[in-house]
Parts: sequence; C-alpha cells; structure tokens
Amino acid sequence: MSTHKAVLWKIRVCHLFFNSPRRVRITRLHGVRGLVTTPSASSPKVCIVGGGPAGFYTAQHLVKTRPDVQVDIYERLPVPFGLVRFGVAPDHPEVKNVINTFTQTAQHARCSFHGNVSVGKDVSVQELQEAYHAVVLSYGAEGNMTMGVPGEDLPGVYSAKDFVGWYNGLPRNRDLRPDLMCETAVILGQGNVALDVARILLSPVDILKNTDITQPALDSLAKSRVRRVLIVGRRGPLQVACTIKELREMVSLPGTRPQMEASDFEGIAKTLKALPRPRKRLTELLLKAAVETPEEKELERRNSAQKAWGFRFLRSPVEILPSADLTRTTGIRLAVNRLESKGEDVWAVATGEVEDVECGLVISSIGYKSLPIDPAVPFDARKHIIPNTMGRVQQSAGLYCSGWVKRGPTGVIATTMNDSFDTARTLLHDMDQGTLDISTVKGGSKEVTALLEKRGVKPVLFSDWEKIDSEESRRGETRGKPREKLLDVGEMLKVAWA
Repeated sequence: MSTHKAVLWKIRVCHLFFNSPRRVRITRLHGVRGLVTTPSASSPKVCIVGGGPAGFYTAQHLVKTRPDVQVDIYERLPVPFGLVRFGVAPDHPEVKNVINTFTQTAQHARCSFHGNVSVGKDVSVQELQEAYHAVVLSYGAEGNMTMGVPGEDLPGVYSAKDFVGWYNGLPRNRDLRPDLMCETAVILGQGNVALDVARILLSPVDILKNTDITQPALDSLAKSRVRRVLIVGRRGPLQVACTIKELREMVSLPGTRPQMEASDFEGIAKTLKALPRPRKRLTELLLKAAVETPEEKELERRNSAQKAWGFRFLRSPVEILPSADLTRTTGIRLAVNRLESKGEDVWAVATGEVEDVECGLVISSIGYKSLPIDPAVPFDARKHIIPNTMGRVQQSAGLYCSGWVKRGPTGVIATTMNDSFDTARTLLHDMDQGTLDISTVKGGSKEVTALLEKRGVKPVLFSDWEKIDSEESRRGETRGKPREKLLDVGEMLKVAWA
C-alpha cells in the first residue's frame, strides 16, 4: 500500500470510529489489522445460559453470522467449557482442543462470559428475558438416571457422571472418595462413558500421571486393587453403544487383556455382511477381541497382563447385594435376558433367571437427564427435555434451547455442534422474519449485572477465568502435567479476583 493510500485509509478509519452509530474499532487478530463491529445500545442482545459446548457453539454461530448481535454467556461455575473440561477423559487431550475455538468465541468483541452466576437462583429466566431480546437455554444434563433397584444407595455404588466428575475435578464431586480396594468392578452400560471409566480404572498410573486428571484421583488410582472390570449391557453384542475408537483403546490398553464369554457371540459372524459399515467394523473388532486366537505377539502381551476387562451381555441389574452389616457393596444380582425384535427395534426381555456377580464397586453408566431450571420454563418431566420445535421453546416467545436440554443426552461433541448451529439458525431466522422483536432497546448484561450486584453476586469474566487457567497450568507444570485443576469454587474465586 502506498503512503498516500495508507494515510487516506487511516483517515477513513478515524471517521468511521468517531461517527458511525455502531462504532468501529481497530483490532489486531492473528497479526492482521482489521475492522470489527462493536455493539451499540440498539444491537440485538442474546443471552445464553450454560457455558458448555452447546452454549459456546450457539454463541459462535450467532456472532459469526450476524455482525450486530451481542451475545452474553452465563455459567453457574466460575470456569467455562462444561463437559469438555469435566466430562472428556483426561487421556483424550485431543478432544479438548475444541477449547481453543471456544476461547476465540469468548474473546470476540461481541461476546462475553459471565461465570459464577446461577440462573434460576441468582437471576430468573424472566429477568433475563426482560434484559435480552432472546434467551437460549443450553445448560445440559446435570441429573443422573437411577437404576431403581434395591441397594443402589449403598456405599460402593456410584453414577458414572459423579465418578467422571471426581477424576476430572468437578467441584461438587471432589469429596466423592470412591473405595477402590476391591478386585472386581461392575459398570452398568456399554457406551463411551462406560468405556472411559473402565479405561481409567485399569490404566497404568504412569500413563495417567501425564494428563490433567486430578491429583487426589491419581493418588487413589495408584493404590487401587481393582484388577477386573465387567461392562454390563441389557442387550447383545450387536447393540453395544460405544464407538470403535473407544473399543480399540480398551483392546490395546497396556497391562490388560479382554475376557469375554464366547457363547455370547454365537452366530454373530454370520450377520456381518448385512450390517452398516460403522457397526460392521465395530462388531469385527469385538469378535477379534472376544473369540479369535490372537497373533503370537498379542497373545504374549495378554498372557502377561495382570488386569482384565470384558463385556457381559443380556444382563440387567436387579439388586445391589450388601455386606452383612449393610455398610458396603459385596455384589450385584443381574437378570438374564433374551432379545425380542420387531423390524429394526430390538429389546431385552427377562427370562426369569438371575446371576450374582461378586464385586465391591458398581458404577451406573445408564445415562444423564436434564433438570428444570426455572418454574417459568416449560419442561417435559418424562423425556427430561425442554419441549421445543427446532430449538424454539414451545409457547414461550423469545426463548430457545440447544444441546442436551433440547434433544436429550446423546451424541458426541460434533452432534452438539450441529444441533447448536441449528438453534442459532432458527433464532437468526426469527430475527430476520420479524417473529422475534428486536426493535426495542434492551439493557443486556448491564441490566443483569446491576441486579446481581444488588444480590451480592459477582460474575467471573473471561479475563478472570484466564487467571484461573494460568494458575492451573503453573501448578500442573510443577508435576509434569498440562494442568492441575482447582477443585474448590472458593479457591477459584480467590484466584480469579486476586
């Protein structure tokens, strides 16, 4: 660019900065000087409740697609990223790389993060609706599905959600202290979370110590006596719910060998040709691990393994068996099932037989559920979701939802991304069509912050989170880990506001 043109460009920028009603500021993004629109008082304002993947993906699409929208994300905890931080297994750091994308969204000129704000308690959904043109509920599924069997409240019985929260540093699970002084653990459910838990229970500590697993969990796992993990499902091998990546990790887990019942796989090989490709590949790997004779090197590895894992099919929990003094778990009684089908639908039916398995640890990985956030918000108590049409909350103008609270707790992060983008598109369409009124001026975060201040609630901004992030990284560095998570909300706040 010539000197003359450069001067004219700067004059034009200055004119825009001081005279444009929407204000334009110069910013440096990745080393490139560019123009970024900043919001005015009349900009459309959208509030997102929940700072996990669904919330950040919804925000990302909104700010990228519409150049005048202002998005504020409210999160109950002082830290962002939800299940990416607290749900993804510590030995899967590549999955957590999505945090880089979320950070870019949080640092966008028209997006802001407000942690330490509990919607439904510190501020109501109705108050948010008064302050914003639209409110998107993306707060996930914090509840646990229960087994509904006698003994599930015994010591030694945990939900997978709580167990995962324990080793991943979720503040409310920091005092879980599971007893790992038993030989056999039983996991109910055969999805990816169940396999994550099994892998963490059996992984060599030398592998885990280089991850962001919490130090208390690492110390407990180092002393663990668990040597066998059974992963139980109510249906058969063709209905196992995990993906091939997680199964492959279990098959090759150092120091372990697969241990399954060959009879569970009778006739399965004959069905392979008719299966869809993903299911076919998964089943082939399962058959290879369960019934095929391994090559010499693999056989040698398995024979030297000190730990074992295996799927148990066609079993459902009937009762958790207690010790004589009722103070701990000593086993689980399982109903033996058979499969019935109609078309593509396959379900398990109890045969009347039962089987007892001796174990000291039972982890239920049968699913999560969303909970109602506010009496003013419609909620389907049977499906555990907010009733909606394409993300529009039924009979609630200006109210939307995305993620698990919209469709239920299924799928992976990519599923949540697509779902959240769909909700954002619905919201933007409503703005463009005029079905969502954005003509009035709304106070947005200024109005909400004033309410919170009166109530003694101080939000944690993204710059405050970055202090927590730096402190966790510093603590992790001293242990040779990527980070050592802060486990106490009070300590998080102290660091954030230092």
